[in-house]
Amino acid sequence: MSHDQADYLELLARGAAAEAYERPALLARASGAGPETLAALEHAKQLALRVRAELEGRRRREAELSALFETAHDLAGLRDLDAVLRAIVQRARSLLGTEVAYLSLNDPSAGDTYMRVTEGSVSARFQQVRLGMGEGLGGLVAQTARPYVTDSYFDDARFEHTPSIDTAVRDEGLVAILGVPLMLGSQVIGVLFAADRRARVFEREQVALLASFAAHAAVAIDTANLLAETRSALAELEKATEIIRDHSGVIERASEVHDRLTEVVLRGGGVDDVAAALSEVLDGTVRFTDSHPDAPGDGRAIRRDQEWVAAVSAGGEDLGALVLRGHADLDPVDRRTLERGAMVTSLLLLARRSAHEAEQRVRGELLDDLLDAPDRDPRLLRERADRLGADLDVPHVVLAARMEGPDSGVPEHESAGRGASGRSAEGRGAGTSVERESADRQRLWAAASHLAATRSGLAAARDGGAVLLLPLGLDDDASELARRAARQLGGALREPVTVGASASVAVPADDPSPIAGAYDQARRCLDALRLLGRAGQGAAAQDLGFLGLLLADPGDIDGFVGRTMGEVVAYDRRRGTDLVRTMDAYFASGMSPARTKDELHVHVNTVAQRLERIGRLLGPDWQSPGRALEIQLALRLHAMSEAVAR
Repeated sequence: MSHDQADYLELLARGAAAEAYERPALLARASGAGPETLAALEHAKQLALRVRAELEGRRRREAELSALFETAHDLAGLRDLDAVLRAIVQRARSLLGTEVAYLSLNDPSAGDTYMRVTEGSVSARFQQVRLGMGEGLGGLVAQTARPYVTDSYFDDARFEHTPSIDTAVRDEGLVAILGVPLMLGSQVIGVLFAADRRARVFEREQVALLASFAAHAAVAIDTANLLAETRSALAELEKATEIIRDHSGVIERASEVHDRLTEVVLRGGGVDDVAAALSEVLDGTVRFTDSHPDAPGDGRAIRRDQEWVAAVSAGGEDLGALVLRGHADLDPVDRRTLERGAMVTSLLLLARRSAHEAEQRVRGELLDDLLDAPDRDPRLLRERADRLGADLDVPHVVLAARMEGPDSGVPEHESAGRGASGRSAEGRGAGTSVERESADRQRLWAAASHLAATRSGLAAARDGGAVLLLPLGLDDDASELARRAARQLGGALREPVTVGASASVAVPADDPSPIAGAYDQARRCLDALRLLGRAGQGAAAQDLGFLGLLLADPGDIDGFVGRTMGEVVAYDRRRGTDLVRTMDAYFASGMSPARTKDELHVHVNTVAQRLERIGRLLGPDWQSPGRALEIQLALRLHAMSEAVAR
């Protein structure tokens, strides 16, 4: 690594701004560095920027999760409702990076809504605004109980504009506004907002994050109201002893639930631990299910036959449901307990998902390093693998996988070579969008990462597909591993997946350098499978006969093709003719000129003229059995090399 390239590590270490990464290349260019040095610096810069972006993304996600758990901790020790609501608004503003955040609450007695907490506001009029129900963006959120976002408030006609609201918004200078409802059961009690004084687009993750904060705010308000009711009941002790006793039981049960759920979260428990704690508190059997058709989307616990069901969701995404059995009737407190348990479950599921996604990325980074930087310290590579549960001290196989969509199959250039189809490349790709291809690659990477994790291996997205490094079991071989991977990935994605396997790599931990060559071999095997019409299958080079031997050790493939049919290839390139395609169609048609002309859609005299030209280029014995076999093999290898080149 050069000194200039090492500068990027220093920039990463000190957390420099993105603009600073241009400086090493500028200095090198000013000092007269050559093109190779500048290209190496550009490559190092791109890698460093990718690492920087990944680190920033992780820090952001960690900050979001930390803020959510800190908010949960504040609720656990709730003493001052105003302080908790201010903390929620401050954290929402900080994490979403907005200039202003605020929270409004409904006033049923006055029939309007009022500003409760603001952060970043500079306008006294805005801070004191009151508006009627159904007015402004907040009114739209309250009416629909759904988040709404506008990137230009004054140009948005979806909600009712009134002079008082527009004046306050204009006085504050707000342009882009995101609002999410504060819900207690099915009732909207207010709205939590994040806003900017410039146009911006709020991402889905930001909407979900603000919705999580809104859920916390609603819990804080609900808890404060419950405590207020309890204090009121205690004040009337002499008049309603029975009522006080009931409320005392309510407080005791709420405290027990609070303590149990807090304990589960703090000791790192999972969804099953939450269900077990709720089972004891509610005197029934609580279980978590991935989906439940009767679960209400508003977070309320409802009764269905002999069960009570509470949806587990976050930011509008359905994550499953908690189901309580064995409890014929629930009072409001027990019902609220089940609903709060569902909210805690959603937070745990989101945390587990984030951890799983982070582990998948780390596995991909390690495999990328094994492929691209095999000269790394083997000790450090082994330590990284051990942390991921991957054993690099046993033989492994490299697998190259590619997802075959509905229109996939034999590559388009091969169809042209055979003359079997007149469809153009544009015709084949007409129904495939860039967005779908990107989504398919993401799905394949996710499925490959899951397979690698269950097999103590590694996986990464690469070259429009996925690459896996899997250990060989005692009874495994490369062929069986490829076939099994094709079945499992295809079953998980409900789409055919083609998998090519390399030969065994002895001990990657001792010497990772063969992994890159094994990946090239696996890719050649994958291309050969698709070329041979075996898309959606898995195989190793040893399964492909003589063609497989050439794939396993490419040797002088170009030289073989050149010696066998190079004159014809060169003639086509010089004259723009179709002799190679004609030979392929001729052999595919059983060496029948009549069937060949049908395949190529030309006159039989044209076929005869082309065959005569081929004979003059290759010699009169080109159709003899021995020469014909070599030429057909050369045609296959030539088509495969063209496929790899494309």
